[in-house]
Amino acid sequence: MEALGSILPFVLMFAVFYFLLIRPQQRKQKQRTSMLSQLKKGDKIVTIGGMHGTIHEITDDTVVLRVNDATKITFDRSAINNVTSASSTQTVEKKEEKVEEVKA
Repeated sequence: MEALGSILPFVLMFAVFYFLLIRPQQRKQKQRTSMLSQLKKGDKIVTIGGMHGTIHEITDDTVVLRVNDATKITFDRSAINNVTSASSTQTVEKKEEKVEEVKA
């Protein structure tokens, strides 16, 4: 019984760490992996360094961003922080879905 009393605080401490630190970090990593896998040509993104651009070309490891009409910069795919707006084809599809929902 004393062994259970001495192990219980460690079990509780691990449970707190799991629910407050480990689990949210795993969820965030899963969302980031999903976002990186769904990137498409034409998406407007922001890199980790703060560079804004539009995806011009994309491969498994690299992304070529069009920063303005003449400048293209190559980044690692993992350097993308977030997508600010999806490509125009995705936007049109989302608008059509909303119209269908309103009609229903």
